[in-house]
Amino acid sequence: MDYTATQSGFRQRKLQPNMRLRNSSLDGSDGSQLFEDTSGAGSGSQSGYRNQQGGPQAAGFPGQSLLTDPMSNLAMAYGSSLASQGREMVDKNLDRFIPISKLKYYFAVDTVYVGKKLGLLVFPYMHQNWEVSYQQDTPVAPRFDVNAPDLYIPTMGFITYVLVAGLALGTQNRFSPELLGVQASSALVWLIMEVLAVLLSLYLVTVNTDLTTIDLLAFSGYKYVGMIVGVVAGLMFGKPAYYLSLLWCCAAIFVFMIRTLRLKLLSEAAAEGRLVRGARNQLRMYLTMSIAAAQPIFMYWLTYHLIR
Repeated sequence: MDYTATQSGFRQRKLQPNMRLRNSSLDGSDGSQLFEDTSGAGSGSQSGYRNQQGGPQAAGFPGQSLLTDPMSNLAMAYGSSLASQGREMVDKNLDRFIPISKLKYYFAVDTVYVGKKLGLLVFPYMHQNWEVSYQQDTPVAPRFDVNAPDLYIPTMGFITYVLVAGLALGTQNRFSPELLGVQASSALVWLIMEVLAVLLSLYLVTVNTDLTTIDLLAFSGYKYVGMIVGVVAGLMFGKPAYYLSLLWCCAAIFVFMIRTLRLKLLSEAAAEGRLVRGARNQLRMYLTMSIAAAQPIFMYWLTYHLIR
């Protein structure tokens, strides 16, 4: 063996390299280690912690056992069937009073139709053909026939009229939310009363016509176009412009209603090509003229106080 001398006088043995390698290999193969490997214990503890956290979920809540119960499934199925039957009953009764399926027809419009209809309401004198087109005993959609009634223009006309009325009140320092609400509600009430009066008149005269309540709402709502034109003209150019424009629009709506309702209320005589004769036909003609004459009255009544 090799010994090396140190400064203190003691000799130390110099180990060979191969012996160091042998000892290191023996230490590595030995089961005892200098430091205990805690990586496995750490992973085990972490997995245990996860199991503790997931324990309640893995075990399941009490509601899950209830959902898996056959009786609860049967009750849920019975409740869903009752809900579907109730929805069908509501839809059927609602369609009886408010035909929602038919309302789609009255809103089937496009930009071209709206432009032509507005021109017809303001300039009806040059229009020749007033008959509504049919396809297989069904009237075509308004976007394909300018003579077909619609609810888009009356609805937008009513909303625009309320806004223009608010603008007119604001320019006169008389605007208030209450007054604007009174203006809108009064216009709506007068419209409903007009339609109810026409329905009562048709019932008393016993007119066989294909006019519906929605048709009457549409025809009665077309007067808002002339009212808007009159109020806007009055705001821009004063009272003389209001009276002139309103007079023109009143004459236009009168001609429009006469030529439109004449084909509806006098359909039997028009189909046979006969003149309007007899007491019943005269009553129908008087009723047509009364409905047309009521439009200018309402137009003036609902707009004269907005121009000062």
